[in-house]
Amino acid sequence: MPGDYKTLKQSAQDEFIVNKSRFIGYACPCETEEEALSFLRRIREKHRDATHNCYAYVIGENAGIMRYSDDGEPGGTAGLPMMEVIKARGVVNCCVVVTRYFGGVLLGAGGLVRAYTKGCAIALNAAQVVRMSASRRLLLDVPYPLWDRVSYALKSLPVLLEETRFAASVEAALLIRQENVTDVTNKLTALTDGKAEFLPAEELYYPWPEEE
Repeated sequence: MPGDYKTLKQSAQDEFIVNKSRFIGYACPCETEEEALSFLRRIREKHRDATHNCYAYVIGENAGIMRYSDDGEPGGTAGLPMMEVIKARGVVNCCVVVTRYFGGVLLGAGGLVRAYTKGCAIALNAAQVVRMSASRRLLLDVPYPLWDRVSYALKSLPVLLEETRFAASVEAALLIRQENVTDVTNKLTALTDGKAEFLPAEELYYPWPEEE
């Protein structure tokens, strides 16, 4: 499987006002440039009466496509600062649009850069940056007397307990980053004196929280 990369969990928006100008930041995960342009069109249509709809998008796990626009703002004060925020966060396959309704007070070049930088940052935060990591789902079978011990251990291990079923034994579905599978299974095997059984279910990419 390819390497890890960071992208957005969902579409979201946030906004703020500075010197009477309203800035609305929108962010959306996009797998292709066509999806990014479609998102941009939707925002432009929604805010046809806005003063500016500036944007930046990065497509491809290796950031092969990078585009941005000041949409009428002074050169270098909107699209480029937004792109710098995206690059600094290391996010790909995303599009950010910052819509501005002019409030009658000029912000100056420095003020515009700060406003569009903030607009992009709050949009990314609202959409939640996640790390897409090669992961494996494992089915864990544990005898009842050992389950409390295993359940307690899982809280401190880098795993996501997706489901638990109580049948003849305890059956749990675990999601683990590929890089952690060996370490986790070894620890659980040692903890249960080899009585825990593991059945690999599937490999997949999963959006783990950025801070994890």
